[in-house]
Amino acid sequence: MSVIKEFRDFAVKGNVIDMAVGIIIGAAFGKIVSSLVNDIIMPPIGALLGGVNFTDLKILIKDAVPAAVDGAGKAIAAVPAVSINYGNFIQTAIDFTIIAFAIFIMIKAINSAKKKKEEVVVEKAAPEPTKEEILLTEIRDLLKK
Repeated sequence: MSVIKEFRDFAVKGNVIDMAVGIIIGAAFGKIVSSLVNDIIMPPIGALLGGVNFTDLKILIKDAVPAAVDGAGKAIAAVPAVSINYGNFIQTAIDFTIIAFAIFIMIKAINSAKKKKEEVVVEKAAPEPTKEEILLTEIRDLLKK
């Protein structure tokens, strides 16, 4: 029973729920950034480079072989082309860079907000000592001597 209790405690903790929400929002954010890159940023860059679509950039290693029938009437299966699709890599690298920069900006903003909040808490946490506390401190110091 202790394993079930431990799992329940783990699953109900706020950190796990926060992490799940973060993953869901992160996935949605990734789709938004991918759309931004694919649909808004890359078309003008491709147009500036002479109408290049980055996802079409590739190095062809072996041509595709279409399906055919040999001399004996036996069907030969089609073989797809073999290529290195470096355009997809460029597209994905740009997606990653934009997502990483956006997350960096968000975390920086959150950290600065936390820092300001901590400064306010620190200021409130150390109130001025009362006259009684000052007097008691002086008495304590005299008794130590």
